[in-house]
Amino acid sequence: MSEIKLGEMEAKFAEIIWENENIPSGELVKLCEKELQWKKSTTYTMLRRLCEKGIFKNENGRVTVLLTKADLALRKGEELINESYGGSLPRFIAAFAERKTLGGRELDEIQRMIDEYRKEG
Repeated sequence: MSEIKLGEMEAKFAEIIWENENIPSGELVKLCEKELQWKKSTTYTMLRRLCEKGIFKNENGRVTVLLTKADLALRKGEELINESYGGSLPRFIAAFAERKTLGGRELDEIQRMIDEYRKEG
């Protein structure tokens, strides 16, 4: 799994596509002109870049989503845990809990998740 990083403008552009999934590319150009003050060439350059990253596909004049916003967030979380905590979720949770006090509801939710995964596993 390759790492996917989005710059600030890439993220804003991606958000527009996610909000308007399966959008004709001409309509996307108009949206970006209105919301980002981009020219047509800027929109297509950015679109090509994000298509190369495997997030979207531009085919037959229609832009479709290959990687949802939620999927991208999950990948980023996995990358953080792999890079910073050697892939260990318990080490990540321990480090997180050291810096932030977890409330009763949060602890209950974590325990519920653990119990569910134990049943599934």
